[in-house]
Amino acid sequence: ETGEKEVRILCKQDSREDRPDVFIKNNLFLLPVKNGFYNIIRGEGYIDIPIIKKETLFYVSKLDFMPDTIKVGDSEMQHLDYAYASSLIKTFANDPSLVLTIRGRKYTPNFEFFVGKQLIKVSSVQTEVDAGYEGKNQVVLIEAKNFSATNVIIRQLYYPFRQWQEKTNKKVVSLFFDKNHGEDTYS
Repeated sequence: ETGEKEVRILCKQDSREDRPDVFIKNNLFLLPVKNGFYNIIRGEGYIDIPIIKKETLFYVSKLDFMPDTIKVGDSEMQHLDYAYASSLIKTFANDPSLVLTIRGRKYTPNFEFFVGKQLIKVSSVQTEVDAGYEGKNQVVLIEAKNFSATNVIIRQLYYPFRQWQEKTNKKVVSLFFDKNHGEDTYS
């Protein structure tokens, strides 16, 4: 039961656990194919976010001061902005030329792909990139969470990847960025 009436809210199934029981029992998931239109697909539409078992690496910010404003709030954008300002993203991507060029919602071009044997045709679906950085040779797209996610629907990574792959001849890289809750640790 829900008080929501907007289809996009009812169809928001960003993790395996967000699916209704009938979807879970029948191994189904939703993918948007056009704004307001969805395909119900049998199969696995989620990607597991691996637990990083390596020892935590300590990163020293390249900033010569600690911003006061970074301590106010706990949003995905805030953590991404700090990771960028401190040069952590440039260091991780091994690309000092990266600059922030992509934020927010855009619409995909038309594209097709298969899930198993089922052809999916996508046309102008709204996507959102939490942050995108362009360098001399690559575009880095980041999907961010400010909680420890265990899985995510693949469209959150794949649709922006396909969208930007068609807009540039540079290598497009998708990253998943996670801020561990209660800790000052980024993964």
